[in-house]
Amino acid sequence: MANSELRVFSGTSHPELGEKIVKHLGLTPGKIKLSRFASGEIYARVNENVRGQSVVIIQTCSDRVNEDLMELFIIMDAMKRSSAKSITVVLPHFGYARQDRKAASREPISARLIANLLETAGADRVVTVDLHSDQIQGFFNIPMDTLTALPIFVDYIQQKGLKDLVVVAPDTGRAKVAKKLADRVGAKLAILHKVRAEHNQSEVTHVVGDVEGKTVILTDDMIDTAGTMTNGVKALKEQGCNKDIYVVATHGLLSGPAVERMTRVGFAEVVVTDSVPIPKEKQFKGLKILSCAELLGEAIRRNYENQSISSLFD
Repeated sequence: MANSELRVFSGTSHPELGEKIVKHLGLTPGKIKLSRFASGEIYARVNENVRGQSVVIIQTCSDRVNEDLMELFIIMDAMKRSSAKSITVVLPHFGYARQDRKAASREPISARLIANLLETAGADRVVTVDLHSDQIQGFFNIPMDTLTALPIFVDYIQQKGLKDLVVVAPDTGRAKVAKKLADRVGAKLAILHKVRAEHNQSEVTHVVGDVEGKTVILTDDMIDTAGTMTNGVKALKEQGCNKDIYVVATHGLLSGPAVERMTRVGFAEVVVTDSVPIPKEKQFKGLKILSCAELLGEAIRRNYENQSISSLFD
């Protein structure tokens, strides 16, 4: 896809993913200088002409989410002031997505704030992967494409040829997505019922569905501290699950005690995408990282050529 009017730039949050996407599109990476002043302020300068061109900025939200977002806003402002025709933000992991409502009095709705900031900074379109909740799309007054890693996981699971499968949703909020995965791999569905006392603290109270003697696939949109995943194992085993337990999640944040917890439980395999960078020190035996670069690259190409995005998931 060699087209001089489409330029793809990457921030510093996940340069490896940016390189893979650009390679898939058959383009050369956009030239941009990113640095920090001694005080920590971020500096960006576009080192090529983007006047009248369609610009794509790839920047995910890693474990330094505030730095990543601020850098993104500054890059967007540089593009806007360089007279880019349009700015598409590719944000594989949408930061602050869990704060999508007021769960208690005097709380912010931070996901809406991020949406407002993206629009104010100059985004014409946002592309993301597996939002924590679909209603976040309604926070935007510009087009938003929410991709899903479901086809990537389905292909991988089918290649493994697993038998007697049951897909387990970590809570009722993920039941719809878990049902789609179960239908695609020919599995039954079960749901964990959990209560959450504090952020990153949850307790699974019981299991809805039959998991006895089944191979389990626990699925979620992200693995943060892995509390939900590891707490669910105890409940599953109490219900007679004595076979392998796999974990499938789009965003492998692996914060704090996540690696230690997942290693201790001994999952058969933990499957995530490269939507966020996973440094070597967080990688462990049984971790499988699948790339979403082709999915994102194809979405960028189809947007640019005014083709259907939804057909990617049929």
